Amino acid sequence: MPDMHGKTHRLELSDQTLRDWDAVVLASGPEGIVLDRSAFYPGGGGQPPDHGVLLWGGVETRIVGARKGDDLYLISEEGDPVPPAGTAVRGAITDERRSALMRTHSALHLLCGVVFRDYQCLVTGGNMEPLVARMDFDLSEVPQGFKETVEEACNKEVAADRRIEVVTLPRAEAFALPDIVRTATNLVPPEVEQVRIVDITGLDTQADGGTHVASTRQIGRIRVAKVENKGRGFRRLRIRVEEP
Repeated sequence: MPDMHGKTHRLELSDQTLRDWDAVVLASGPEGIVLDRSAFYPGGGGQPPDHGVLLWGGVETRIVGARKGDDLYLISEEGDPVPPAGTAVRGAITDERRSALMRTHSALHLLCGVVFRDYQCLVTGGNMEPLVARMDFDLSEVPQGFKETVEEACNKEVAADRRIEVVTLPRAEAFALPDIVRTATNLVPPEVEQVRIVDITGLDTQADGGTHVASTRQIGRIRVAKVENKGRGFRRLRIRVEEP
């Protein structure tokens, strides 16, 4: 199943608005906590993991990270009590952090779509924290006014209120879509048979595993803070996501 990681059903992949849910602890130990159902985004694709809590028996366990292995392990705050296997828990995501990361991740996809459309440049790297991010492009020359032009184009797409939709397709069908991989290297492992696609309607369609807002207007204003030369023709764009 595409929404499974090990024994955990990943709820956030199908419902990015979910913030709390019931679950059962399947395993608990030095590696972390494994739930049967989880909406914690565990990190990946440049997006850091969610934070939140597990509530059980009048106790609160703070979740500050995650680790992917054979199972999806939630990492608790050092010193917090850890629920043993078999415990029924209530999971809750820190909404402010998740919502900020959703806006930021969608902003990076929008930026990628604009730069690919207007300059035919592929992505060579990227990373994000809530409301701040960077994206690296294979761009040998920086045109006059590039920073301002890209920022203006991005905010026109925000104002256009384009829908952002998520679908899962068989690998062959997904890779039959034009320009589905916008990175210089295909980062989708060959063993992945079902590919999750994030589509900013009419602008950008990419294979992606992260969380996103439902439309470009929900991103807010995108500010291109800086354009840096990283050598060998690579350019780094640093952005901030602001209120409209």
